[in-house]
Amino acid sequence: MKSLWSLRVFCAVVEQKSFVAAARQLGTSPSSATRILQTLEEELGASLLARSSKQVQLTAAGEAYYPTARQMLDLQQQAEDELSQQVGSPRGLLRFSAPETLGRALLPKVLADLADEHPGLRFEAQYSDAILEPIHDKLDFSIRGAFPSSSELIGYPLWNYRRHLYASPRYIARHGAPQTPDELPRHRVFIHSAPRVLKAWNFVSRERSISLNLSAWHRSNSGNGVLDALRAGMGIGRLGDWLAEPLVEQGELVRLRPDYRIVSSRGDDPQMHAVFASRDIPRKARLLLEALRLEARARGFGQYAAQ
Repeated sequence: MKSLWSLRVFCAVVEQKSFVAAARQLGTSPSSATRILQTLEEELGASLLARSSKQVQLTAAGEAYYPTARQMLDLQQQAEDELSQQVGSPRGLLRFSAPETLGRALLPKVLADLADEHPGLRFEAQYSDAILEPIHDKLDFSIRGAFPSSSELIGYPLWNYRRHLYASPRYIARHGAPQTPDELPRHRVFIHSAPRVLKAWNFVSRERSISLNLSAWHRSNSGNGVLDALRAGMGIGRLGDWLAEPLVEQGELVRLRPDYRIVSSRGDDPQMHAVFASRDIPRKARLLLEALRLEARARGFGQYAAQ
């Protein structure tokens, strides 16, 4: 029987279409992945992959072998999950990153509830708006907002949301509110300067779309910093509706131009999601992410994006 590791390497190369990307996903070197595939092919007596300088493609034998290899890996993961459930509560350290705003709005309660329910679980949360990579930063996973940025990472969706313009009643009383997005350059725009934040603000409504490259009056590299500044009346900014709408209901913020939303250059709305370096997601990670998803649903996150 072929080793599960060789099957894992083979499937990763097929799914990533690259030895380099597969090796990065599995935490090994491209040369090691290549040797493992060569050994597997020698044992099978068949060439599984056709290699060129630019791409990797399945041979006829590889196409026949891949579904079986993937099924064996999926069955192994299922067996481990079932065994873990029989053995007892998940244990051990779970290291992950998340945007700063989740450290205020949601995650502490989820982590506290899980810690009470599963005393053997320990958490190391890195709250940062910077891009942290699961492999490079030695994380089990990374929670991100906006849009998935790498096909080399396995995505786990949490909830969809929309971005809109917001300001406080104090700001509006002093400076007024823009009647159209075109008026924004005349206002005190507060911009989140962290990496991966959209540079162009692409506004869409049922009747119109417009893209603006705005000069910031104020900046912050922190999502919490932007939120607190807008609440204090420092300017107009864009926020996710899951974060801002509860404050609108409390009278601390006002959604400006509600007929417009801010999307990517391709017209996509953002999504809160987690990324993993491997398809084999640990049970304790699934447990946390499902608890986070359920808590978000209970608080109504995503309901605005559905409207």
